[in-house]
Amino acid sequence: MIDLHTHSLASDGTDTPGDLINKAHARGITVLGLMDHDTVAGWEEASQYLRTGMSLVLGSEISCQTLDGTSVHMLGMLFDKENTELAEVLATTRDNRLTRMSRIIARMNEAGIEITIDDVLAQLAPGATLGRPHLADALIAKKIVKSRDEAFTELLHNNSKFYISHYSPTPEDAIKLIKRAGGVAVIAHPLASLRGRTVSIESFGSMVEAGLDGIEVSHRDQSTEESELLRGIVDQYGIIATGSSDYHGNGKLNELAEFTTKPEDFEALEARANARRVVRK
Repeated sequence: MIDLHTHSLASDGTDTPGDLINKAHARGITVLGLMDHDTVAGWEEASQYLRTGMSLVLGSEISCQTLDGTSVHMLGMLFDKENTELAEVLATTRDNRLTRMSRIIARMNEAGIEITIDDVLAQLAPGATLGRPHLADALIAKKIVKSRDEAFTELLHNNSKFYISHYSPTPEDAIKLIKRAGGVAVIAHPLASLRGRTVSIESFGSMVEAGLDGIEVSHRDQSTEESELLRGIVDQYGIIATGSSDYHGNGKLNELAEFTTKPEDFEALEARANARRVVRK
């Protein structure tokens, strides 16, 4: 089984990279993608824990934003982590997340929700990328909500009055950065309407022109109708369809390998990188 989109404690997952590898192996996954948000911090540990017979696709889920303010997540896979241009953009995005979090907390405080930046940082693993799930965990710890799902449904969704965007490249710029770093670009859950505003169908043309390699067609947050629409776009542009769990450990209901990628599609995706970077054991 091939699951190309998972997260660890290096961003907003709840498993260490090593534990994630062990769970994936127990689940029967043969190819696993580690896509922590705006970071490569979990790559080394995941590689060290890789089990015999498994392959590891290293990458990052890069935060993007369209010119009209729609949040987009771009999976950059199999890129050269020594590429300074991409590394600098990821670092800038991570640094901006702290300012953004402080502004979100200020809005919540104005609404009478008692939470502090220290409460949030207490939920963050050393070196991890800060994100709204850590705020959700702080709200749980303060008994303001019962779960991450409740936190996002009630307070932290993209249409919430508390939502604040943060610095991020456009999807097209992110794709170009990934390609210049030798990797492949797959847009994650682009029609997940439950998360808030989604990208327009027309926008796929400019992303493909920028070098988009694939679309995450099969995902828990996309309906059957949305997935079928995306399959049509894949066929239209001659790019690649993937399916993934977007597993976050205990942080989300998503289960490892609940959606997977076909072997032939993964082979086509890997061939688009400028070097063979899949870690195998």
